[in-house]
Amino acid sequence: MKSEWIANYEENKIKITNNWFSGEKLYVNDELQDEQLNFITPSNITGNLTNKDGVKLTIKANLSGFFTVSCRLFIDDRKVELRQTK
Repeated sequence: MKSEWIANYEENKIKITNNWFSGEKLYVNDELQDEQLNFITPSNITGNLTNKDGVKLTIKANLSGFFTVSCRLFIDDRKVELRQTK
């Protein structure tokens, strides 16, 4: 089973994927920034992006669940809304 979430933040595309076989992955502008292979425990993946002012911001995504996976995204310690596409 594969799940996917996307968000746009100041013209940056953020994509988070979860797959039972390949684990969790975080992409920023189609560039892989972090990945983990977790089957049961909640997962945290991190990365960064540069905002429109040239400041580097920290990205943190939390994935949890077993049959239904949920995802939360934080940029610079502020929650950002995601849209699940798969």
